[in-house]
Amino acid sequence: MQASEMAFYFFSVVIVVSAILVVISRNPVHSVLWLIVTFFGSSGLFILLGAEFLALILMIVYVGAVAVLFMFVVMMLNINFDQLRSGFTRYLPVGLLIGLILFVELSLVFSDWVPANSYDYKIQNSTIGDIENTKQLGLVLYTDFVLYFQLAGIILLIAMIGAIVLTHQRKRNIKRQDILAQIYRDPEKAIELKDIKPGQGL
Repeated sequence: MQASEMAFYFFSVVIVVSAILVVISRNPVHSVLWLIVTFFGSSGLFILLGAEFLALILMIVYVGAVAVLFMFVVMMLNINFDQLRSGFTRYLPVGLLIGLILFVELSLVFSDWVPANSYDYKIQNSTIGDIENTKQLGLVLYTDFVLYFQLAGIILLIAMIGAIVLTHQRKRNIKRQDILAQIYRDPEKAIELKDIKPGQGL
């Protein structure tokens, strides 16, 4: 058995086991952690396929942003998952239908069925010399689609600025720290001594 086959089976087992643990874990934080492990295993499979760009995007975007966001949302909102699981039986027929559809799709993937207008030939002949696919994507993005790429970046920048502005709105009813007032305070007025009589409070 070659090293690539051993790596494939290793990543496949990691993905299957961690995906099952995502579903059956009772703690939602543990489910998110197992989801991160699933993403790492999928990135390993993408690297074995020669799609290192997709592997890096999967780790940076999904592991670095989406999964961590899920974890913080779950930890901060303190959602009552027992109450959410109470209506599980109502959605069981829909879940079984979706599972059946996924099973049929996976059986078609693993079978020898090939659609009539297959793109296998075009995909196999899409490589240009010995240039990696990351470099090919960069050449396409920064030459043919540079305008769309810059427009997408501007839209994301505007969305980020809007989220920051909405989040950091100053509220007038909240006491804030005045650093200059603390630095230039008078030591004689900083401490106040009170003579408390026995049996009396402040």
